[in-house]
Amino acid sequence: MSEGDPVAIIAAHGDLAAGFVSAVQQITGRGDLFLPMTNTGLGAADIERAILELVDGRRIGVIFTDLPAGSCTIAARCVQAARPHVVLVTGASLPLLLDFMSHEELAPAEAAAHAVDRAVRSITAVSGAKRGH
Repeated sequence: MSEGDPVAIIAAHGDLAAGFVSAVQQITGRGDLFLPMTNTGLGAADIERAILELVDGRRIGVIFTDLPAGSCTIAARCVQAARPHVVLVTGASLPLLLDFMSHEELAPAEAAAHAVDRAVRSITAVSGAKRGH
């Protein structure tokens, strides 16, 4: 991953993708690694076309989406069928994106696999039950 060149798309509902990029930028200063894309106002064919244009025009190798069966993911899977080198990661989260961008020494596909493992381990449930008080 090289500085200033986006290596991944974040495609999501509403302003979620832009929010993720903003948070990555605030925390690390490396929001430039991600291209945010919203599906707002777009039909299925429009989403697929937009993702394909970004993949081809920016030489993107990884697509992050918010929902495993959402419209962005369905479109990304169509793009992936046409561009098998593209890795698709669903269930985007801030820990996932931060881990991905912090492994510049890895190829984007390897960084994505590492980030998925890390993100899964970052999910916790903390009970507010009182202990011995």
